[in-house]
Amino acid sequence: MSDEVGEIEWGEGDPRVLLVMNVVLSSVFATVVVFGLSYADLAAFTLVNVASAALVLVALTYLVTK
Repeated sequence: MSDEVGEIEWGEGDPRVLLVMNVVLSSVFATVVVFGLSYADLAAFTLVNVASAALVLVALTYLVTK
């Protein structure tokens, strides 16, 4: 029996899964932000704006986590 009962071993995870999660969550957040900006008449709610914001968020989270 081990002395380390109940301890969780953390791994890095599969990079492909992390990339997909990053893209999905960044896209959802970008959609909410651009929708809020369009509601305040500060930006148009278009696919280009959402995709641009999502791309910036994906790049920022990639750089921060590296």
